[in-house]
Amino acid sequence: MLNFEFYNPTRIVFGNETIPRLDELVPAEARVLVLYGGQSARVNGTLGEVREALGSREVQEFGGIEPNPSYETLMQAVELVRSQRLDFLLAVGGGSVIDGTKFVAAAVGYDANAWDILETRGVNIRGALPFGSVLTLPATGSEMNQSAVVTRRETQAKLPFRSPHVFPRFSILDPSKTYTLPVRQLANGVADAFTHVMEQYLTYPVDARVQDRFAEGLLQTLIEIAPQVLDESADYDSRANLVWSATLALNGLIGAGVPQDWSTHMIGHELTALHGIDHARTLAIVLPANLQVRRQAKRHKLLQYAARVWQITEGDEEQRIDAAIERTRAFFEKLGLPTHLADYQLGVNDIDALISQLETHRLTRLGESGDVTPAVCRRVLEASL
Repeated sequence: MLNFEFYNPTRIVFGNETIPRLDELVPAEARVLVLYGGQSARVNGTLGEVREALGSREVQEFGGIEPNPSYETLMQAVELVRSQRLDFLLAVGGGSVIDGTKFVAAAVGYDANAWDILETRGVNIRGALPFGSVLTLPATGSEMNQSAVVTRRETQAKLPFRSPHVFPRFSILDPSKTYTLPVRQLANGVADAFTHVMEQYLTYPVDARVQDRFAEGLLQTLIEIAPQVLDESADYDSRANLVWSATLALNGLIGAGVPQDWSTHMIGHELTALHGIDHARTLAIVLPANLQVRRQAKRHKLLQYAARVWQITEGDEEQRIDAAIERTRAFFEKLGLPTHLADYQLGVNDIDALISQLETHRLTRLGESGDVTPAVCRRVLEASL
């Protein structure tokens, strides 16, 4: 196991009917901006519950944060915070709203061009407004981590950043808030969480037995509950396990002391930026192909994954690896997520632009060993056709 430090200051309040806890979690004198996405949070009553819980505090709202939060929209929120001298942010939504809130929190007091936060991946952030979140869509783990992704429509750039200054102060996780979600969003959430675990687990061995077993348990849980999550519209227990699995998949714990990949995500970001494909669906396209192209570098962990997660123990090593990759692809397909570029009317002629974007964003040495070059990314995309 590699040397590491683990730090996570986010307070989690988990369970049914926990939104009233906002009254104790948000400072009494706070001037609050509530940020959200579309109108579903208002229609299903979540925004009303939030406003009621905040009581007599000064509260303003900012809606319209996109599924891939845009820099242009978020800068409008930054200007609102500055002009109204608001001092506490509350994200009500899924990962996109929380990611956007992280950017707003960091950008409000940022002296330079706020896009630099993305260009520098967050290294120049020196502080941020305090904020919390009320999670309504489990997927990204943003409710308990220091990372975010923002898109700039003008340049079709989708870039990540991270900073210890943008951990949420708290996050309320009420699984009942997932009851009204469409099946597509639930399936995306399962796939997103699954791939988050894979990017930290399926690399190369460093004798991190605790993290390996923890990661394998999360993967098995997601595989087990996926049919229940998609079929039972009001099953609290399966939803609760999904919410907690998605949070633990990317709160830093299973990634502590182990190598991490993230090439599937970086390639996927470019698919979203250029072609508007849902983030989770880009992962379903890229991950199986990525595992296939890089099977030799990932050989040991692929065999471990085959045996421990899918209970594949028969056949020679190559057959077991093939079977594990195919089971991964089949898992995504059963969720309703297509796994080929052709399913989105994309072909070989679209690959050059994707590679160009990776190079423009300086994403030329990806992966756990820094050996996923543009040439390797091209092979992955070709295998995704």
